[in-house]
Amino acid sequence: MEKLQLVAPCHFGVESVLKREIQKLGYHIVKVEDGRVTFEGDALAICRANIFLRTAERIMIQVGRIHATTYDQLFEGTKALEWEKFIPEDGKFWVKKASTVKSKLFSPSDIQRIVKKAIVEKLKIKYDTDWFSEKGAEYPIRVFFYKDEAVIALDTSGESLHKRGYRKNTAKAPISETLAAALIMLTPWNKDRILVDPFCGCGTFPIEAAMIAANIAPGMNRQFTAEQWTNLIDKKRWYAAINEANEQICDDIKTDIQGYDIDSEMIEFSRKNAELAGVEHLIHFQTRPLSKLSHSKKYGFIITNPPYGERLEEKEALKPLYEQIGRKYKALDDWSAFIITSYDNAEKDMGIKATKNRKIYNGMLKTYYYQFMGPKPPKKGKQ
Repeated sequence: MEKLQLVAPCHFGVESVLKREIQKLGYHIVKVEDGRVTFEGDALAICRANIFLRTAERIMIQVGRIHATTYDQLFEGTKALEWEKFIPEDGKFWVKKASTVKSKLFSPSDIQRIVKKAIVEKLKIKYDTDWFSEKGAEYPIRVFFYKDEAVIALDTSGESLHKRGYRKNTAKAPISETLAAALIMLTPWNKDRILVDPFCGCGTFPIEAAMIAANIAPGMNRQFTAEQWTNLIDKKRWYAAINEANEQICDDIKTDIQGYDIDSEMIEFSRKNAELAGVEHLIHFQTRPLSKLSHSKKYGFIITNPPYGERLEEKEALKPLYEQIGRKYKALDDWSAFIITSYDNAEKDMGIKATKNRKIYNGMLKTYYYQFMGPKPPKKGKQ
């Protein structure tokens, strides 16, 4: 397969992390935009990106970019694209999602209808037929409009890449796996440093950290829509990517990752999820309230997603909660803390000025990622 433009959406605010991941895999970055990164790759790149990338939401093949301010322009521009290169005569294709921001074409359902119609008309001509069985592999299409420019792409992933397959037991409003991985990767933490999540819920932060530490690719235990696209990607490519991922695993490491929660049921969920992820031996989970947060070692990390207080009655408890977080953090000698929350007064109530504060959208919810940087540990051999 020739070089393709591949599009990887991500959470707003973590584009730099995804860019570094893609470059580490060896691919050329074409464009970085709000909420997505475009890069060049071939058939193997589709497989590797789906399996290896921790912070991408999905991997798509960009079929084309179209400037359109009318539905006629959208129809003609879509019809002009080379759909026959991607969708076989028996392929099942539909526009799964359309989104539009600051564009004259603002109706997702109309955009979906017009794009589907244009593809049908193009393939009728190319395959010399008036009817498609659509009994073959599925080829879902996504359209993203921004300032009258549409990116039209084939979704190779299917279910979002945050669905690693390990989180069978969950809590209310857990942080997504992809966002948790991105937030960890925004810190200087590595497997040789202590990591504690005092509000671990169903265990997402500790599990993602353990997978990073053991170099376990996040997409190893799930399926992807493009596995059925034998007209585009030889099965051998998928096997090669999985074999590469297996060879890189190093889960006999020693690391100190801990997850605490006041709810014993959540701790049980965390242990089961860690077992499904293959990292239960790398994490210590314990039922423990915030009031008992302490550690004898120095230079550790707190990475956590404490309660936001979305309901009115919960908001009343936030001030004393964040005051306690501040007290407990200050008592930890030379530690760093990284806290994501939508609570505006977090920094004030903790009584500590953050080193950095990054705005990140968790879905439609605006959150802040407060970064309290402690000192670096001395180099080995130095006191």
